[in-house]
Amino acid sequence: MSSYKDKKVITIGIVSELTGLSERKIRYYEERKLIYPERSKGGTRKYSFLDVERLLDIANKMEDGMQTFEIRKMEQKQMQKKEVRDRMLRGQLNAAFNIRK
Repeated sequence: MSSYKDKKVITIGIVSELTGLSERKIRYYEERKLIYPERSKGGTRKYSFLDVERLLDIANKMEDGMQTFEIRKMEQKQMQKKEVRDRMLRGQLNAAFNIRK
């Protein structure tokens, strides 16, 4: 079951109001592969509350002087660490319950 925070239901105009970022800047972050909105059948971008939080985090990092490629690289490292941790946990659970693939 997904959280309401995961549902992509917020339009770019509302995201702009919530974050204080211009629509142009939000689209720029999408171009730079930092945010991934869904598209409605009519092509309207739809964001989640998690996307809003993410955009605020990106904006803070940019204000601190980070570049978009640095943010993306840092996030890729975090994802790799999470994947390694998840594999280790799965392995430990499989071993604890004698589950074989």
